Amino acid sequence: MTRLLLTGASGFVGTGLLRYAHGRDDLQWVAAVRRPMPLAQCERVHVVPALDATADWREALAGVDVVVHAAARVHVMHETAGDPLAEFRKANVDGTLALARQAAEAGVRRFVFISSIKVNGEASAPGQPITADDPACPVDPYGVSKQEAEQALRELAQATGMEVVVVRPVLVYGPGVKANFQRMMRWLCAGVPLPFGAIDNRRSLVALDNLADLILTCVEHPGAANQTFLASDGEDLSTAQLLRRLGAALGRPARLLPVPSACLQLVASCLGRRAMAQRLCGSLQVDIAKNHRLLNWTPVVSVDQAFHHTARHYLDER
Repeated sequence: MTRLLLTGASGFVGTGLLRYAHGRDDLQWVAAVRRPMPLAQCERVHVVPALDATADWREALAGVDVVVHAAARVHVMHETAGDPLAEFRKANVDGTLALARQAAEAGVRRFVFISSIKVNGEASAPGQPITADDPACPVDPYGVSKQEAEQALRELAQATGMEVVVVRPVLVYGPGVKANFQRMMRWLCAGVPLPFGAIDNRRSLVALDNLADLILTCVEHPGAANQTFLASDGEDLSTAQLLRRLGAALGRPARLLPVPSACLQLVASCLGRRAMAQRLCGSLQVDIAKNHRLLNWTPVVSVDQAFHHTARHYLDER
């Protein structure tokens, strides 16, 4: 029996992981959340109000074998902090290290850190997917904070002997997804003509079930110790392919107009939406061959299966 502490247990990845692991009698879950809530799959639920250097994790860590750290300060759409990097560091670096140090002192054997592909940057060169062992190249405060946390965790692992595993997901989608992926489903359901028919980029995505399965593999597999892995579905799509296949899952054919990428990016820049245009027109591919080589891991659901599950949940909840 393995007892796991899951931080961010009420978030999108946390709830997806608990749902995916339901029925695993060899796992006992301890949840950490920011406010009291029932989590039926968890043996204990601990409220940790702040993810920062002052957080006391000792009670939550009692008897824990493995920590899965999914809690973080994530992208803030309307940032109000005067120094965003300082705010990201408080949670994602200082808060992570406070938890990891206390975990090592409590005898935790492995710490699985859910990081981000943003550690590697925002784009990949044509035909050159990013690998897990490529140099870090973060370009925004969130990515910088995740990279600094990774480095600090590796140093802690060397000093204490606690194993650290880093998982960097690309864009995660699945039932209940919000933000841009939900927005695309809304556009498709409304029949809005979309100017992406000429976009020939390549983007890696990861279904929530595939990410959950990889995380559980990293909890248990000896070959995961002190390694970094990228998480994706193993199939890269252009924006046009994504919209067509997601539209098929929704039963709403995508209405795509062949507008050149340069025109889209120019208009987006004028409207202050350059970052969104980069995500829709640029490429961000990752290579997950290392996952198979070291862990014998391959994605458990296909892109089309995952799109179907995501679309069905969206339609049911409308």
